[in-house]
Amino acid sequence: MFDSGGVREIEKPWQNGAELESLARFAVEEHNKKENSLLKFVRLVEAYEQMVAGPMYYFTLEATDAGTTKLYKAKVWEQPWMNFKQLQEFKLSD
Repeated sequence: MFDSGGVREIEKPWQNGAELESLARFAVEEHNKKENSLLKFVRLVEAYEQMVAGPMYYFTLEATDAGTTKLYKAKVWEQPWMNFKQLQEFKLSD
């Protein structure tokens, strides 16, 4: 769980599940580009949202790394009206 002010959990089943999964996949792809790694997205576990200048999404997701599934935390900022999305943070979950 992320404890920043104004962050709310997006309840399952996610109404915009395909969009959220697409953003989680984007996080893995961007991480792979930045770190020259080969993580493969498995599934979205948790999703939180905070409204800033557009939604900031906080994801807990599963990805495989060399055949081993691990949990990761990712933060993606989106401004759909500007056709903008950016990976803000990606790390192995504690």
